[in-house]
Amino acid sequence: MTATGPTLAAPGSLEIHGLAEAIGDAVVVSDPDGAITVWNPAAERIFGFTAAEALGQTLDLITPERHRRRHWDGYAKTMRTGVTRYGAETLRVPALHKDGRQLSIAFTVGMVRDASDRVTGIVAVIRDETERWAEEKRLRQRVAELEASSGSGPSGALSPQDDPKDPITEPHRENAQ
Repeated sequence: MTATGPTLAAPGSLEIHGLAEAIGDAVVVSDPDGAITVWNPAAERIFGFTAAEALGQTLDLITPERHRRRHWDGYAKTMRTGVTRYGAETLRVPALHKDGRQLSIAFTVGMVRDASDRVTGIVAVIRDETERWAEEKRLRQRVAELEASSGSGPSGALSPQDDPKDPITEPHRENAQ
């Protein structure tokens, strides 16, 4: 199912700027070419890049290299059609921190439109879930160890390293805008 997703008026108004500055989740807006135009304080905290370092850069700044082609293919299609297939769905994907470490992020996306309904960008509201995913992975591993030691584990169960729900080990979902 495809959806136009949530929309915003073009960024730049004082109200939108104030909201982006105040919110605890990262707010990243990119233009039709994928250049970052809004990077709030939470984005600085999560990704490690200051606004001065991020603004004007492409989303490659935070997209792992192995996922870039798929990301840009989906991004181009979304910008061309004005429709995101994700709507209000929460996406969970790997991302990059300034220091090179991989993050697990969850985010929603929406289309940014001008007064004439022309798509002028994409907004993502992003949350860092790296610690939560690491804890869940440790718990899954501990359960697997306990099941193995007691002999009561289900046969054919996935190991924690093969968990398809782990955004660090799973292939990147199509289109991470």
